Amino acid sequence: MAQRYVRIQNQEGQVYYGLLQLSLNVQVLDAPPWLQGQPTDLTLKPENYQILAPCAPSKIVAVGKNYADHAAEMGTPVPSEPLIFLKPPTSIIPSEREIRYPPQSQRVDYEGELALVIGDYAFECTPKVAQTKIWGYTIANDVTARDLQKRDGQWTRAKGFDTFCPLGPWIVRELNPGARLQTFVNDNANPVQSACIDQMVFSPDVLVSYISQVMTLLPGDLVLTGTPEGVSPLHPGDRVRVEIEGIGRLENTVAPR
Repeated sequence: MAQRYVRIQNQEGQVYYGLLQLSLNVQVLDAPPWLQGQPTDLTLKPENYQILAPCAPSKIVAVGKNYADHAAEMGTPVPSEPLIFLKPPTSIIPSEREIRYPPQSQRVDYEGELALVIGDYAFECTPKVAQTKIWGYTIANDVTARDLQKRDGQWTRAKGFDTFCPLGPWIVRELNPGARLQTFVNDNANPVQSACIDQMVFSPDVLVSYISQVMTLLPGDLVLTGTPEGVSPLHPGDRVRVEIEGIGRLENTVAPR
């Protein structure tokens, strides 16, 4: 199994990065792993920590309509270049935390996605150089108030509510380019979304290169790479699970209204 890098909080409220062991103990690092954090002598047992979202980015850069079938289900053509937008870091929650259904919206959709964790400053990179800036991979759910997205004409409000970026539960360094992404709702054994990540219109290295021509990506920043077809509304009480082969599963419940 690939090494799993986590971010945790102990019972005293201190936050650490660490390596999750098969025993579920966490070997604490002395810094974020993309900043050359090294293992320390401190190990925390499962009852002594809670898992947080695996990073605390300065920004989340997300990509719209990066799977052709999803663009089609939205009734729009595939963009000729990456369509990027921002989600605020305050939208992040870890796995198992509740997604809040905002009172302003009558339709909130799930969007399962692969997330890239940036490990080094990325500024005006070529795709080849951009690939070296991707430190690792995790899972995201780009929760979206679809009715507000259509009403506003731009996406800040629809994508930016608190709890609208479930993330985690951990980061892995390597990922099979053909890994399958699937989303499940409640106890249905059939996925509502299922696609291989190599079906993206623009690959991760191209996305990071493109974004770096616009804004500098900092260590720990996130790039959300887009969602496959199959988006649909969530309802209060629903449980949504996003799985990516080689990473794991991100699971969250929608809070009652």
